[in-house]
Amino acid sequence: MIPLKYNMRSLMVRKATTVATGLGIALVVCVFSGALMLSAGIKKTMATTGRADVGLVLRKGSDNEMSSGVEDPQIGLVTSMPGVKKEGTKPIGSGEVVVVAAMAKLGANGVTNVQIRGITEEGLALRPNLKIVAGRKPNPGADEAMVGGRIRGRIAGLDLDQSFEIKKNRQVKIVGVFEDGGSSTESEVLVDLDVVRSSFGREGGVSSVRVLLESPAAFDGFKTALEQDKRLGLQAVREDKFFEKQSEGTALFMGVLGTLIAFFLSIGAMIGAAITMYSSVANRQREIGTLRALGFSRSSILICFVFESLILAGAGGFVGVLGALALGTVKFSMLNYASWSEMVFSFEPTPQIIVTTLVFALGMGFLGGFLPALRASRVSPLAAMRG
Repeated sequence: MIPLKYNMRSLMVRKATTVATGLGIALVVCVFSGALMLSAGIKKTMATTGRADVGLVLRKGSDNEMSSGVEDPQIGLVTSMPGVKKEGTKPIGSGEVVVVAAMAKLGANGVTNVQIRGITEEGLALRPNLKIVAGRKPNPGADEAMVGGRIRGRIAGLDLDQSFEIKKNRQVKIVGVFEDGGSSTESEVLVDLDVVRSSFGREGGVSSVRVLLESPAAFDGFKTALEQDKRLGLQAVREDKFFEKQSEGTALFMGVLGTLIAFFLSIGAMIGAAITMYSSVANRQREIGTLRALGFSRSSILICFVFESLILAGAGGFVGVLGALALGTVKFSMLNYASWSEMVFSFEPTPQIIVTTLVFALGMGFLGGFLPALRASRVSPLAAMRG
């Protein structure tokens, strides 16, 4: 076999074309891995929102909280179902109202939808990971709110000690900032339930009901008992499964979009790799002839040039992955297609994504270098040495 240092020296001789091709591959890999990381970040954000031991009750046929409605008299019936955990004799559950409001986005023209959740003290207790990181908790019944850390400062009025108009001539002051383990709740504004209901005309009902179950295994019995009661017209879903499903559309969109962009860019990168390798073959006719005269077989020449292309692609892929990993500190806001509200996600690098993108880079190198390598292996030794 031809020594590896021969390939390395060859690439270093053609520095300009090597760097240009490597950077092209790096760009493709960065886009491809960035799209996969964002898709993984969306799934992780939504997956960490729900709990396996919390049941979410919606109106039958509703696929999100905003399109759902549960009347106040039904809340007591829901929380009295079998499987609901009790604190003393009181079932642990709470109704919540979810609405969206159009607010001005800072650093950009126009407005965006912000999700506002009307919540009670019991509802906050169902989120044990929620922690106040600045300010304090809103007082019950007061025109006060707290904002999630991910959306803080991105929307006009949504920062500590600032105010926003929840309805005309009614201001709500931000008195606290919270985090919730990186969940989608960090892209919401939490306001007292009664304040939201009176502001949006939602008295007498809620969007959904959350109940704490005795255990995750108790969900099936709770669901069966709830849905068999035809008077209610409600459905139950495990909270973690609900938010997992909510992420599917957005994650799929970003994954497909990123893959399509990377596909078209990869065609250009492969053409660049092929041009580089064809140029190498054309300029090294005598070298190839000498190698053949020294006894190296056609298969050795073929492997040598394919390996050289793989080295080039691997180096570009490594640079591209490093660039994508730098995105891990970046927060990315976009519209959640399930709730049609602004949500903030982060890029989530995983070992699987890194391996996938490096294999993708090597695949581009192989496809771009195989035909030039095949041509090199077919060069006649005598013709090559004669020039």
